[in-house]
Amino acid sequence: MHSDIHLLLHTYRSAELRHEAAEFIPARPGLRHRMGWTLVELGLRLAQSRPHPHPQPARAARTA
Repeated sequence: MHSDIHLLLHTYRSAELRHEAAEFIPARPGLRHRMGWTLVELGLRLAQSRPHPHPQPARAARTA
C-alpha cells in the first residue's frame, strides 16, 4: 500500500510541474526565445567542427 501512495504522490507532483512549465512556454516565440535557440545551434555547430591543429613553435637551437 505504501508504494501505491508514493506513486500517486509522484504522479500528482509531476502533473503540477508540467502545468507550471506550460505557463512559461510563450504562445509566440519572442526575441529572447529565438536568440537562445540560435546560440544553441551555434554551439552545436562549433562542437561538431574539427579543431584546426596549431603549428608547434620552432624550438631554438641550443648552443653549448
